[in-house]
Parts: sequence; structure tokens; C-alpha cells
Amino acid sequence: MQYDLPAMKPSSPLARSLPVRVGRETKGRGGKGVTLVTGLPLAPAQLEELARRFKRRCGSGGTVRGNTIEIQGDHRDELVAELIALGYAAKRSGG
Repeated sequence: MQYDLPAMKPSSPLARSLPVRVGRETKGRGGKGVTLVTGLPLAPAQLEELARRFKRRCGSGGTVRGNTIEIQGDHRDELVAELIALGYAAKRSGG
């Protein structure tokens, strides 16, 4: 199911060129990994909606903490592809 979320697309050239990083982290989570999406220039409500979209696409849980979206599990490739489709300059970070 594809949802059209026009408010999530970057509206200015500056927002499109800012690097959005998608990485994996296990610190403080009992060895369980999460995928972190950082650098999104969105309002908190938009981050929540984008996190819901990511959780549906990946079929897992997650949350928003500050300006970072956390998705349970390793879904870096899926999220990078989704962000690029939305028009963001997304890159994998870390190993």
C-alpha cells in the first residue's frame, strides 16, 4: 500500500541537499540493533508520520526520539531507498 505524503517531501533545494544518514546502532539496547534515521529537516508531527510509514514498510516497531527515527532491526537498505524515492539525499552510515 503506497501513501502519498506531500508534506514529507523536501520543499526547498537546501532540504534536498542536506545529508540524511541511515545507520545501525546497538548501544544501550541489550545487544539488539535498531536502524537510526538522522538529519531529517521535519517538524515533530511529520517525523511521527514518516516513522509510521517506515514501520509499515519494514514490518517492525520503532519510535521517534528527538530528531531521530528509530526502527527495530536492520532495515538500512529499505529506508535509504524509501528516502531517495521521497527526494532526500540519503546515505548509509557506519559499517
